[in-house]
Amino acid sequence: MLAATEKVLEAEMNRLKLAVKTLQGEDKSEEIYIGSYLLARLEELGVTSMFGVPGDFNLGFLDLVEDHPTIDWVGNCNELNASYAADGYARVKQGSVGVLLTTFGVGELSAMNGMAGAFSEMVPMVHIAGVPSLRQQATKPMLHHTLGDGRFDAYIKAAEQFTYSQAILTNTVSAGAEIDRVLSDCVIKGRPVYITLPTDLAYAKTSSDRLKIPLPRHPSPNDADVESFVIDEIVKQVAEADGDVVVIADACAIRHDAIDELKDLLYKTGYPVYCAPMGKSAIDETYERYGGIYVGSISRPEIKEKVESAKLILSIGSLKSDFNSGNFTYSIPTTRTIELHSHWTNIKYAEFPNIGMKQLLPKLTARLEGGKAKALQLEVPRFDAHVPQEIDDIISQAWFWPRMSKFFEPKDVIIAETGTSSFGILDVPLPKDSVFLSQILWGSIGWTVGSTLGAALAAKDCNLNRTILFVGDGSLQLTVQELSTMLRKGLKPIIFVLNNSGYTIERFLHGKERKYNDIVNWKWTGLLEVLGDLDGTLSKSYTVNNKSELTELLENPKFVAAEVLQLVEVMMPKHDAPRALQVQAELSGKTNQYAL
Repeated sequence: MLAATEKVLEAEMNRLKLAVKTLQGEDKSEEIYIGSYLLARLEELGVTSMFGVPGDFNLGFLDLVEDHPTIDWVGNCNELNASYAADGYARVKQGSVGVLLTTFGVGELSAMNGMAGAFSEMVPMVHIAGVPSLRQQATKPMLHHTLGDGRFDAYIKAAEQFTYSQAILTNTVSAGAEIDRVLSDCVIKGRPVYITLPTDLAYAKTSSDRLKIPLPRHPSPNDADVESFVIDEIVKQVAEADGDVVVIADACAIRHDAIDELKDLLYKTGYPVYCAPMGKSAIDETYERYGGIYVGSISRPEIKEKVESAKLILSIGSLKSDFNSGNFTYSIPTTRTIELHSHWTNIKYAEFPNIGMKQLLPKLTARLEGGKAKALQLEVPRFDAHVPQEIDDIISQAWFWPRMSKFFEPKDVIIAETGTSSFGILDVPLPKDSVFLSQILWGSIGWTVGSTLGAALAAKDCNLNRTILFVGDGSLQLTVQELSTMLRKGLKPIIFVLNNSGYTIERFLHGKERKYNDIVNWKWTGLLEVLGDLDGTLSKSYTVNNKSELTELLENPKFVAAEVLQLVEVMMPKHDAPRALQVQAELSGKTNQYAL
């Protein structure tokens, strides 16, 4: 607890020092290019990969990036894929940020969907847009990549909708302070930010004096008196519940760097813990007090009963979106709920602003750990996966996911596309120290492909194990080009392409037999040669038509070792779907029914 407090105080001191530097004005004693200043700050945040597409308004800055000793220019096939890659990188590399570089107008608008997804799901990303010179912005000529009507600020206004803060660089004096402000926002708020870098400022000189002061990376301290009151109230509620407390962990515990504090609470109190879908892998799913995924009425019956019968729910970092809450079917009254969030706390109906969970949790743990013996008396259902014994050899969804759980290894990075994959994997446990990625709230199909690129690069930085992607044939067709970048960068993910002839999640939502949910079937096993593996040495492709073929492949030591990029086409029935997806689709269909 003392170390955490010291970090918060150190961040506050650095925040004040930087504020003083800003008030003191420009110091020209040690000058640096503004572009180099930005790269120095990104390096400080642990960034080793930058994603994006070259364009004439960012090429000069790209020279600085390419020559940088520790930041690698990845380069992508398009800006949308690059934004997805930066998202995946940030999710895996906790404490760092994903960085995206685009050109003015056409490039940044192409990336906007990815930025919106990062905003929605609280992912720290930095979008750098190379823009026309200050002179051109002032005189407003009819430049290429403009709308032709002189509105050079149109793209800034668009970015404002999907980023937490923006640094519109206009001079050498304030550039460093503006860069520092938004980068700190990015890390502390867990949201994307936007920086415009005019062509004539990238190589303009600014003071480097601020670089001697580390960026603040922690929120301001909780108000001590209010925090003390909040802790007293929570302890009182736990006592009134006679220790019958269940913890639900969710996405924001991951996004806002509270995982260590959460685990400390769990291990020292012994409280049963469950995760929401967006919180999957926040807790070691082999931990004996972990009971599985709670997702309202879609939950397994034994999980639903244990959670909803608890006298008190301690919710950590919740995001109660439709797909994350079983279409809003949580049967837990507010009178039995305490919610800890990144920057506020709710106790029943009372809200306490600016009381964040990261600083609160260690102090709360110290007050609650004395009740561990009583908490350990609460039974937790065992979360495991049973491979069903089916009479045929068809690869069904009910068989596939439990079987895949036996293939996973500790420290694997597992990525599941929106649809059959993200729902199918919920009911199976993942190994210790694995990392799970899925875009459950924003749900942009094709996101996982770019995200896999970023995740695989971050996994190398973090000494993690294999990167494994599950993606449907329809989703893969949206962003397939990024497999080429994976080959170029020497990455070796295992990609399972679920070939079920189209958009399965849409079929279950509406139009089960409609042609608009069909797609053209591709020759998936010939794809990697087209995308860059010309001599067949960088990858291997397989098609598995039945359980026997898939089982044989999963037990092949060379396949397991993942020594090259591997693509597996998995043939599955067209109208089959995981249990959880079928229930969610039924609930969504009722709330979004078309009036005829």
